[in-house]
Amino acid sequence: MYGVEEEFVVTPWEVRGRVDYDKLLKHFGAKPLTSGEVALLEKYAGEVHPLIRRGFFYAHRDFDFILKWHGEGRPWALYTGRGPSGPVHIGHMVPWILLKWFSDKFNLEVYFQMTDDEKFYDDPEMKLEEATNWAYENALDVIALGFTPDKLHLIIDTKDIEPLYPIAVRVAKKLTWSTVKATFGFTDSTNIGLIFYPSLQIAVAFLPTELRREATPVLIPCAIDQDPYFRLARDIADTLGYPKPTTLYSKFIMALTGESKMSASNPDSAIYTLDDEKAVKRKIMNAYTGGRPTAEEQRKYGGNPDICPVFHYHMLFDPDDSSVEKIRQDCRSGALLCGECKLKLHEKIAKFLKEHRDRREKARGKVDQYRLSQKIR
Repeated sequence: MYGVEEEFVVTPWEVRGRVDYDKLLKHFGAKPLTSGEVALLEKYAGEVHPLIRRGFFYAHRDFDFILKWHGEGRPWALYTGRGPSGPVHIGHMVPWILLKWFSDKFNLEVYFQMTDDEKFYDDPEMKLEEATNWAYENALDVIALGFTPDKLHLIIDTKDIEPLYPIAVRVAKKLTWSTVKATFGFTDSTNIGLIFYPSLQIAVAFLPTELRREATPVLIPCAIDQDPYFRLARDIADTLGYPKPTTLYSKFIMALTGESKMSASNPDSAIYTLDDEKAVKRKIMNAYTGGRPTAEEQRKYGGNPDICPVFHYHMLFDPDDSSVEKIRQDCRSGALLCGECKLKLHEKIAKFLKEHRDRREKARGKVDQYRLSQKIR
């Protein structure tokens, strides 16, 4: 378990307390994303995605390396994943949106791991069939972002293990119990499935190299709580003859209730893609804000957008920098009341979800077309 002076806790399975991202960065040993690296991205992509430009993706390991690798005309790929334990909320999709942007801008293939095995190991109440069913359901949300089968390769661990397992075996041989225990905070009562599982998540980082039969590093956009897996992957990559994976780390999506991260145990902390219109509006209008207790005080003193999940959502889903900055300034000056700000957000989210759900339903029944094991037989 990773705790920083016990002020907050961040692990791959739990985020608790108000996260200090600068302290977390120092604790994990990742690097802050610099203006020079962002400029290098703009050089090759022609633009910078708002999620990077606005500092939501803020840290990395070797991002500059993979951009220079690209500049040399060498192959690379994208990788991220999802632990399928329930429906997808908007927070889950934010790294996937950036993933799609990278895929489009650089014409890259995406390896997307659905870890139904991990969720089965981790949750005493979860049945394996349930986790696998959620993997198929969650895959619809990934496909709905506009991926085509030639660019998106889905790996459902219990269904597509054949190309992954030989790599995982070699990875597992390089990882000692003491290393894994120290990295993830496992105890003597941790089941051996969960202890072995990191080998599988690490293995996907090396899979494109095996399939292409040439060095093909991956870029992994994900939340910073996933860093322990890929730090281990980088530690053993050279000894296995694979390029080290590159990571690009995001902050957490603020919960609508004001916490640092959304919680699956509290449905009102997040907006799910399967929420109906009534639920979406209720959640937004009831959200915690950085505003004052009364409209009069808000007009007089202004609010604090930095601690406001409503503004946080505007920052994530409005591509117009000037529009986002106006909301920020109007909040601070008191020109914008919280109710008005929430209605603006509801309009954006409702439009996004309507279009997303339409594409999601069109993807139903097509998941197997995207599964890696169905393509390489």
